Amino acid sequence: MSINTQNHDEINNRMYRFDNVHQPLSSVSNFTDDSVRQYREKGFVAIEQILNPEEISRSIDTVMEIIHDPNTEAKIQFTKPQSELGTPEERELAVRKLYNFVEVNAALCEMAYHPVILSVVERLLGGEAHLVQNQALLKPPFGGAEKPWHQDMAYHNLTLDKPVVGVWIALDEAALDNGCMHVIPRSHMEGGIPHYAVRDWQICDSNVPVDKDLAVPLQPGGVLFFHGLLFHGTPNNLSPKRRRALQFHYALKEASKMTAGEYKRMFTNEMTSAEC
Repeated sequence: MSINTQNHDEINNRMYRFDNVHQPLSSVSNFTDDSVRQYREKGFVAIEQILNPEEISRSIDTVMEIIHDPNTEAKIQFTKPQSELGTPEERELAVRKLYNFVEVNAALCEMAYHPVILSVVERLLGGEAHLVQNQALLKPPFGGAEKPWHQDMAYHNLTLDKPVVGVWIALDEAALDNGCMHVIPRSHMEGGIPHYAVRDWQICDSNVPVDKDLAVPLQPGGVLFFHGLLFHGTPNNLSPKRRRALQFHYALKEASKMTAGEYKRMFTNEMTSAEC
């Protein structure tokens, strides 16, 4: 076992629980007013079978086409310099994230405006939804990196004065061993808390109540809807399986950007000089 893998194992064991597992709703037909109340109380709701097999396959094919298209207009975040990526497999396994693809890709634009997804989002928001972010998040096998615990609204383009709804769509099976989503129920009620540049832009490890961690495995086509202030993260993928997901964020049309001062007060330590 390499030192890197040992570190990843240590982080997974220290920062995540794998014995407390959420059971999603089996389909959107089970999404009711009680589900909306659960979302408001716990900060999330998970629903299986929202995308059908054809939509899943088309989304995966499109993600892979973007990765291998040297002329793509979508943005790609690599974990290594592209000059070091000699084969298509090396290129794929070095991609952590795709983003800003909705404006240039019809197939993924359809997923962002999927009528079932939008209908759930608008019930959770309580009004008309406006797409504010689009991403594909990839964890390759044998070392897909952790996304440490964080609140999405602590990231610049989501620092709005009204809550956003995150939509995380499993394209592959997102299981306990390959980096499914983990959440801290009810943590959205604490408001924004400081984030620090440690392994990523993240909540300080010591401020995460890991004992309350709830894992949310999903089958392909399953969706996690979550509040923009919910603590959530994904462990390192040390399995031989890929874990590819789409992620969209929506806000009410009337939402506007926080001021710089409001952002500092909520999401940084500048007012207190506290250290992680």
